[in-house]
Order: sequence, then C-alpha cells, then structure tokens
Amino acid sequence: MKRIDAIVEVAAKAKDSDALLIANIGIPCKELYSLCDMPNNFYMLGSMGLASSIGLGVALSRPDRKVIAIEGDGSVLMNMGSLATIASQSPDNYLLVIIDNGAYGSTGNQPTATSKVTDLAKVAEGAGNEVFEADSSQSLRQVLKEIDNGVVVVRAQPGNADVPVIKMCPDEIMGRFMAESSRPSRSV
Repeated sequence: MKRIDAIVEVAAKAKDSDALLIANIGIPCKELYSLCDMPNNFYMLGSMGLASSIGLGVALSRPDRKVIAIEGDGSVLMNMGSLATIASQSPDNYLLVIIDNGAYGSTGNQPTATSKVTDLAKVAEGAGNEVFEADSSQSLRQVLKEIDNGVVVVRAQPGNADVPVIKMCPDEIMGRFMAESSRPSRSV
C-alpha cells in the first residue's frame, strides 16, 4: 500500500463521519486535495510536524466535532512530544493517523529513523496512547470502522502520487476551514 491508498481510506472515514480533517505538510496535502477536496479539510502547507498538534487543538476546542489528523512518520519524528500531549489529553473525538512509509516523501524520499529501528506504534503506546496498526487498505478500512479515537499507525511503501498543486492560497484554505469548523456537526 502506498500513502495515497491510506489517504483514500482516511478521507472516506472523514467524509462519512463529517469529521474535520487536518493533513500534514507537503505531498500528503496535495494527495488529499486531489482525492477529496472539501471544506472540512485543512491543508498544513507549512510547519512540519504540527498537523497532530493542530488536530488536537481543534478536537479540544470542538468536542462536539470528530477530528482526524493525518501525519507522516517524518513529521511525527520532528514533534514526538505531541504523542505525549495527545495521550495526556485523550479527547474522545480525536483520531491521529500516522502514515509510516519510512521516508521523507516530500523532500526526495530520504529514509527516516522508522526505516531502520524506530517503531512509532511502540513510541505512541509508550506515551500512553491507545494504538492500532494497519498495513493494507483492507486492514486500515477495518480499523477505521471500529474506532473513532486513538492513534493508528499505518505501514506504507515510500513513494508519491503524481498529483497537482493545491489551487488555493493559505488564507483561502484557512478561511473555509474556519467557517466549516465553526458550524455544528451533522453527525451529532
């Protein structure tokens, strides 16, 4: 499974559950945009490693809305403290999906520490999170059917889909996400 295959499954869950969806920096944002652009999506165009923290902040400020954040292994490695903060807050409405392809995909697929010895599922569990794992579209789909909060670590192969750039400026992305995130949930 490639990262884009995992994003397909996560986007479907977000759409079905009316969740707010925060995507991590770089190509994953472009992949989500090409697959399922909707006002519920926040495309993190800068600040590597902060999609998980932004997602947590949104979940805490909007406990009536489901929130999903997509983060990459490289981004989580850059902000591993977020795993402890997520565990200590443990909101029922927040799901963090870490797509671990063992590479910094947006900068040329250089290997990350997870391609060698670091196991992000164990790190997240050690921080106190409830952790689930998936390594195929089918297993991810099943996990996403069964849970609405916690951390999912998805093992994927390195590689980027050939997708276009996002055709919105940061102000437009932020404005439409803020408007969407301020309305009541349709799923409550």
